[in-house]
Amino acid sequence: MTSNGLVTLASDAGPAETLERLAAAVRGRGMAVMARIDHAGAAARVGLELRPTEVLIFGNPRAGTPLMQAAQTVGIDLPLRALVWQDASGKTWLSYNDPRWLAERHGIGEAAMVGGLAATLEAVAKAATG
Repeated sequence: MTSNGLVTLASDAGPAETLERLAAAVRGRGMAVMARIDHAGAAARVGLELRPTEVLIFGNPRAGTPLMQAAQTVGIDLPLRALVWQDASGKTWLSYNDPRWLAERHGIGEAAMVGGLAATLEAVAKAATG
């Protein structure tokens, strides 16, 4: 876990393919995709430029509810989300908050459910980035 809780992985594909792989991996793990937020598209609509930058929001109440039962404030960070973005050199990245960091942030402690959630998120991130 990084000091700020942010995990970032390089992708072997472009932003659109990385996001599609992520959505498929999320669904494949029994989670629901709840929203996609296209920051670059929003920027373009107001005449501004932004490299591809999109957030996928996803989750499963079976995993999230026990965390919120332990500390309702974790609801500010749930459902889970991942950011797919492209840097100035054209490289695609996927970033997400480590669930262990979220647990620490909200004083939940290292419960078994947090470790399982972290492993699941790591797996979907790796599936998305190749």
